[in-house]
Amino acid sequence: MAKKRTIKRDVGYLSVSPTPFVYRVVVEPDGNRYYAEIPALKGCYSWGRTYAEALRNIKEALELWLEVKREDGEPIPIENPRTVRRAPLSIGVLV
Repeated sequence: MAKKRTIKRDVGYLSVSPTPFVYRVVVEPDGNRYYAEIPALKGCYSWGRTYAEALRNIKEALELWLEVKREDGEPIPIENPRTVRRAPLSIGVLV
């Protein structure tokens, strides 16, 4: 069972369960660095000097992307589970 987070508000507390989000990631060499993106999320991309750095950076970009969408009250796309299962690389976060 997922651990619940509690967010403090001015008027009491609001209990929120974390939601898992899993997406396909594409990492490609780009000159002397690596470009990483999550195709299902428009504008969610990053890069790194190494493959590992690109992966760390795309995870951070994903967390920030999701946070902004939630704060703005915008819908968050859910990637098709079949696409994620067939992908050579995927990433997930709890938000």
